[in-house]
Amino acid sequence: MNSHCIAEPTPCILYMREALRLGRRGRFVTAPNPCVGAVLVRKEQIVGRGWHTAYGKAHAEVEAIADARRNGVDPAECTLYVTLEPCNHHGKTPPCTKAILDAGIRRVVIGMRDPNPVAAGGMEFLLSHGVTVETGVCEQECRDLVADFLVWQQQSRAVCLLKLASTLDGRIATRTGHSQWISSPQAREYVHTLRAQVQAVMIGGQTFRTDNPLLTCRLEGHDLCCQPFAVVVTSSLPPPSSTCQLLSARPSQTIFLTPEPVAASQAATQLRDCGATVWGLPLAPGSVGGLDLRAALTLLRTELGCHHVLCEGGGSLGRSLLEQGMADELLLFLAPKVLGDTNAAPVLSGRAPLHMDEALPLRYTDIRPVGQDLLITCKPVLPDASGAPSPHRDNS
Repeated sequence: MNSHCIAEPTPCILYMREALRLGRRGRFVTAPNPCVGAVLVRKEQIVGRGWHTAYGKAHAEVEAIADARRNGVDPAECTLYVTLEPCNHHGKTPPCTKAILDAGIRRVVIGMRDPNPVAAGGMEFLLSHGVTVETGVCEQECRDLVADFLVWQQQSRAVCLLKLASTLDGRIATRTGHSQWISSPQAREYVHTLRAQVQAVMIGGQTFRTDNPLLTCRLEGHDLCCQPFAVVVTSSLPPPSSTCQLLSARPSQTIFLTPEPVAASQAATQLRDCGATVWGLPLAPGSVGGLDLRAALTLLRTELGCHHVLCEGGGSLGRSLLEQGMADELLLFLAPKVLGDTNAAPVLSGRAPLHMDEALPLRYTDIRPVGQDLLITCKPVLPDASGAPSPHRDNS
């Protein structure tokens, strides 16, 4: 046997991974609450599954208990695996700790404890009532599951998903700017599914001028009245008489984010008269000419109620988001194509590091095929999150 082989995951980890898989189904629809998944296990078999299906709906633990009963299983005979510490407070729904006790469950395995001691207490409540509680199973994965909620609570801004598509040699367009199509039809459909779930789609000025996009979700059956806001980050504004599709087709849903002096110009006034929104942004702290993208995401959250923003490039805007720590998730569609041209447009641009330790660090969280492409998902490398605000589900 190879002494360096990877050990098989324990049953406990496998059960929590199933809870994580279920919890991810709630992304976007649970906002502004976190995603949570739960499973009930009896005799090494999963007999009940649940997740927080939507904001204001029953929590994952309650759903899993109900599922077990539908399957003819008494939850009292089971162990509960849940990605987040069960809530211990009243709100729109009763506390999950009470549902666990009422079901007779005597053992609970928690992926992630509530990091805020003020709001914590679910584990202590269960222990005080004789329930065996274990914590810390797949903790990093469980923390990633509630990462969106932590951003909303800690920073009061929209979560930003940075989507990029590149060839194997890291190019997003030919030297002439031609980019249709790098990714597969399946990858493009995936992106439109994301557009249907976010509240805003963001692009940079160069992409705006080159592609003249509509930035709408064009999935069959999608409600045309529920389109995401179109957000353009640019240092120069278009004239209202331009052939811009956004201004001709959906000006009231179009937002230009531009330097504060430009937002006070006559060009900005003309765009506002056409129905578009123009917001001025300060420069990013320590930046030479770069706009403060934290301020942009904060405005989108506080003024328009955006929970998630999908940034679709280009390379300069993507780099700025990563540099400023505002790309909460990177979604890279890697196409099995090679241009081999050093003058073709790079997937990210604008930096000039001299040493590898100046690279912007990321960590892989998922890799999967989408059509002919690979979808590589990364998140930032973050410092220790101890003391972070509570990811407890808000029932208020």
